[in-house]
Amino acid sequence: MKVSTFIALRYLFSRKEKTVINLISWISLIGITVSTMALVVVMSVYNGIGELTQSLYNVFDPELIVEPVEGKTFRTTEIPYNSIVNNKGVANVSQIVEENAWITLRQAEAIVQLRGVDESYGAACGLDTMVREGTYLLKAPNPETGHDDYFLILGYDIMVRLGVNSLTNIPLSVHIPKRGTSSFALSIDGAFNNGYAYTAGTFIIQEDINKLYVISDIDFVRNLMTYSPDEVTALAISCVKKANVAKVKKELRQLLGDNFTVKDRHEQKPLYYKIFRSEKLGVFLILSLIVLISTLSLIASLSLLIINKRRDINVLLSMGMEQNEVRRIFRNEGILIALVGVVAGLVLGFVVCLIQQYFGLIKLGNNAIVEAFPVAMRFVDFLAAFLVVTLLSSIVVSFTVRKV
Repeated sequence: MKVSTFIALRYLFSRKEKTVINLISWISLIGITVSTMALVVVMSVYNGIGELTQSLYNVFDPELIVEPVEGKTFRTTEIPYNSIVNNKGVANVSQIVEENAWITLRQAEAIVQLRGVDESYGAACGLDTMVREGTYLLKAPNPETGHDDYFLILGYDIMVRLGVNSLTNIPLSVHIPKRGTSSFALSIDGAFNNGYAYTAGTFIIQEDINKLYVISDIDFVRNLMTYSPDEVTALAISCVKKANVAKVKKELRQLLGDNFTVKDRHEQKPLYYKIFRSEKLGVFLILSLIVLISTLSLIASLSLLIINKRRDINVLLSMGMEQNEVRRIFRNEGILIALVGVVAGLVLGFVVCLIQQYFGLIKLGNNAIVEAFPVAMRFVDFLAAFLVVTLLSSIVVSFTVRKV
C-alpha cells in the first residue's frame, strides 16, 4: 500500500480534532449515499413502469407483423403462407383485416379502428386475458337463424362513449365506407356497408388503444369490406418462447421478398420506444445533477481537513515528501469518502428495491393496473450510478485539492 493511501485511510477513520470537520465529513458521506440510493431506486422504478407499459402494448401488438409495402391488402394464396406457418421459430400465425369504422347505437356514435381477427389471435397475443367485463367472444351460432351472430370487444373508452356493456342485448350498427363510392352519396346505405354485432365485453390496455380499437371476427369485417376469404391487411406472428425474434424476422423477410415489411414491436411503435429511452436518459441526467450537488459538500470537508492538518503537511514536506504526493493524500481521502458513500448507496438502493419487489410497500392506488409501484433492477443502472458518482466525486476532489 502506498504511503499516501495509508495516510488517507488513517485520516478517514480517525476522529478529527474539530467536531465540525467530523460533522461535515458525515454530511458528505450521507449526501453521496442518499443521492446514489435515489438514483438507483428511481431508475429501477422507471424500468418497472416501462416494462409494465410495454407488456400491456405487447398484449395488443404481436411480436412480428407482416404488411404489404404497397397497397392495403394482400392474399395469403399469393405468398408462401405454409412456409411461414412451418417456420421453426413461429408459434402461431393469425390473419388480420383492419379498417376504420363508424359504430352507432341510437344517438351514440364512435369512430373506431375495427380489427377483425381469427380465433387464434386472442390466445396467441394474450388479448383474451385483458377482457375486464364480459367475455372474449367473436362469434357464436344462432340456432334460430341458422347463421352466426357476431360480437364486438370494445375498448373501455369506446364502451363508455356508446353507453353499453356486456349485458346490452341490442346489436350495434357498424358502418364501413364502400370502396369506390362517391363521398356525395345521399344515404347511409348508398355510402356504407352496414352490419350488426352484439357487445361481448370490453378490454382495458392503454388509453390510446382503449379509445380507438374494437375487436371482432375476421369474417364479419371481410363481409363489410367485401373482401375475398383469403384477403388480409396483415399477418400477426407470435414466436416460440426460446426463439430468436431477430433471426425469425430476417428469415421471414428473405422468404417474403421486398414487397412486404416484417416489423417487430419496436418498429410497430417507434415513437413510443424513442420517447421512453429519451425520458429515461433525461431522468438519469437530472438525478446526476442532484448527485453533483451532493458531492460539492466534499469541497468543504476537504478544505477544512487540509487546514486542520497543516502541521502534518509541514512535517511530511520536511521529511522529503513531494508536494504532489501530499496532494495525493487528500485526493485519496476524498475519493475514499465518495467510494464508501456510493457503495453504501448501491447496497441501500438494492435493499429498498428488493423490499418493494417482494412486499410492495408503496402502493399506486385502487384504480391502477397493479397494486404497487413496479420495480425492475438492471445491472447497467447500478454500474452507471457507480461510474457517475465516482467520476463527479473525482472531479470535485481533484479541483478542491489543486486549488487549496
